[in-house]
Amino acid sequence: MRATLRWAHSDLRTHRGEALFLVLATAGVVASLLLATALFGYATNPWQRVFAQSRGAHVWLHTAESADAGKLSALDGVTAVAGPYPTAAATLASRGVRASVELRGTPEKPSVGRPLLTSGHWLDPAAPDGVVLETRLARSLLAGPGDTLTVPGTARTLTVLGVADSAEPRYRPGERPGLVWALPSAVRDPGGQVTGLRLTDPDDTGYAVQRAVTVLGAGAVGEVTTWQQARAEEQGDDRLLGQVLGLFGLGALIAAGLAVHGAIGTRIRGHLRDISILKAIGFTPGQVVRAYLLQHIAYALLGAVSAVALIVVLGSRLPGRLGDAVGVWQGLPGHAVALFAVPACAVLFIAATTGLAAWRAGRVPPVPVPRPAASAGRGLAGPVRRALGVRLGRAGGPRLSPALVLGWHTAFARRRRTPATVARLALPLLLIVVALSAWSTIDRFHSRPEEIGLPTALTVHTDSGLDGRDARALLERDPQVTAVHPGVEVAALVPGQTATIALRGLGTREDPYPYALAEGRPAEGRDEAVAGQGLLNLLDVRVGDWIRMTVGDQPQILHIVGRSIEPENAGRVISTSLDTLRENDPRLTPTRYEIRLHPGADPAEVAARLTEAGHGHLDIHTVPNPADGLSPLRGVVLGLITVLALIGLIELLTAIGGTVRESERDLLALKAVGLSPRQITGITVTATACTTLAAALLATALGTPLARWLIDAQGSSNGIGAGIAASPSTTLLLLFVASAVIGAAAVAAVPAARAARRRLADTLSAVA
Repeated sequence: MRATLRWAHSDLRTHRGEALFLVLATAGVVASLLLATALFGYATNPWQRVFAQSRGAHVWLHTAESADAGKLSALDGVTAVAGPYPTAAATLASRGVRASVELRGTPEKPSVGRPLLTSGHWLDPAAPDGVVLETRLARSLLAGPGDTLTVPGTARTLTVLGVADSAEPRYRPGERPGLVWALPSAVRDPGGQVTGLRLTDPDDTGYAVQRAVTVLGAGAVGEVTTWQQARAEEQGDDRLLGQVLGLFGLGALIAAGLAVHGAIGTRIRGHLRDISILKAIGFTPGQVVRAYLLQHIAYALLGAVSAVALIVVLGSRLPGRLGDAVGVWQGLPGHAVALFAVPACAVLFIAATTGLAAWRAGRVPPVPVPRPAASAGRGLAGPVRRALGVRLGRAGGPRLSPALVLGWHTAFARRRRTPATVARLALPLLLIVVALSAWSTIDRFHSRPEEIGLPTALTVHTDSGLDGRDARALLERDPQVTAVHPGVEVAALVPGQTATIALRGLGTREDPYPYALAEGRPAEGRDEAVAGQGLLNLLDVRVGDWIRMTVGDQPQILHIVGRSIEPENAGRVISTSLDTLRENDPRLTPTRYEIRLHPGADPAEVAARLTEAGHGHLDIHTVPNPADGLSPLRGVVLGLITVLALIGLIELLTAIGGTVRESERDLLALKAVGLSPRQITGITVTATACTTLAAALLATALGTPLARWLIDAQGSSNGIGAGIAASPSTTLLLLFVASAVIGAAAVAAVPAARAARRRLADTLSAVA
């Protein structure tokens, strides 16, 4: 053991740089996997905690006031019922911020769907105008206990008594109203009621909804929300970040394992005589294997422990959502297990790949086998000899640089192991191309939102106090407004009556709404519509099918002629023209307007002007961009590219070391034919650059379509739909390839120059 440690220490001194890169790469991989685990826990557990502590309802039914909700308690599988509670739609304002809300009359704190107070206290009969706000709504309104909220267009005010968490779908500006609990006396002119059902079997939710709608009547049910929908919305961007980190972390782990395997294999080939000497002086095959294995396990352990220490100490201090995720994750029960299991699995994987390569060292015979001598010209193909101006022993004809010709020959014509080297080097480069594609997709969301289903910048809702024509004229008068698209949005029951979707009528046949279509064609004729991927997944339909839905007690049959990219409502949206909906209900009037602005216009400034001009009759929201929640992904991408670059550097150093060692036999011959040390250096540099160029081109060719497939698959799974991926520009890809080749050449220059200037005596001893 003492001799093994001394040999490992000597080897470490010889390969300090490679050891450092192995440690850093392992630390980066383990840190990525730990952050992915934290984000997955952060995405799921907070909602699960709130749902469990509040005894959340599995189904919430919004019905008409006339519906007899008492019948629901007699349904099989229903263990408890919350409500019914009267509800009314309203708009609240605080500190210049407005929000659409649902006032819910709650006489006492419910036992099912019980709000969990985070500040303040519950409703008090002594304060009839007191309300409790859902957490996200309170954060949006910048309101807390003791603050006063106004109802625009009236002289009415409400006082915030408390702020509470809820397991129901939370406030989303312009998409879902916020939840406000109030005393029944504060809910004036209720427009309906809401009832919550807690089920014996949560997996039976769809059937339970179907039975509830059958009992109450389809015309009485306006909207249905389920616990799966609420959970999916809460996971949202955090789950996506976790998936990205997990994918790249696993990819980087595989690349790191292959790089370690290649490094050990190359080192063994270069030290066959040393290993034979070790065996000759008494080392057993097992000791040789253990020497390599323990050495690289130590590197992996050091990197893994460093990553764990960084996450524990600095993880919660990371900016934005990553820091919040780590902070919450550290308080979860499975945190300690994951903190041990993830690094342990990474170290075991690296140990497995190391063991496979080290096993070859144990098979080296104790008596070194002499290597056959070879000259620089032996085995050269005819085109190579002609390029060098050497044919049948005489010189003449046009000459290329010997360094370029012999470097290419060294990289591809003489080395059977070149394909494996190219493949190992291409893997981290491929993952970098995927990371660049993710970055380009986020940039597309910001720079070209009209291509991913966000053609408008503002959404305006009007109340009954403003006529539709007057509202449109008011909006069009603003100098920075380029187009106003009137429309409506209602909740519709899907076939089978198991869930609700958003049915939108936007634009007219003369002035159609500019949907971003990924499949099919625009809805131009009668009863034609376009749908989001989430709706197609929910109903298991595709473009070309007809679907029947129910709006209140009115059926609506539409022909899906196209698939639109829908970032809102998890893609569970079907859209047609306002004219089509009016054919079914002539009394329908626009209550929603989508506004397009001049390029460069500030949506917040325009919204402020329109709000002031509307005198309390307009509820204006900026259209949320899904990329806003992915801002932490930019830092993640940079960190991943750094880790992958380290792994690529390890593989590159391995390839350079192998090329230098294999060229030692040719050094005397090259000097004998008159090549200068600079030209000999150029051979190794050219060989490295050619190998890297092949790997970079392979990575680009495979990584670009792979990235589009991965991003579109993610878009399809979360309801937005395929068609959102954006490949890096040709300029960026060319810059990436050029940077990889130039960097590889620069890294190879120093060891190649050192080898080219070796003394003849050293060279003779190396090839003896």
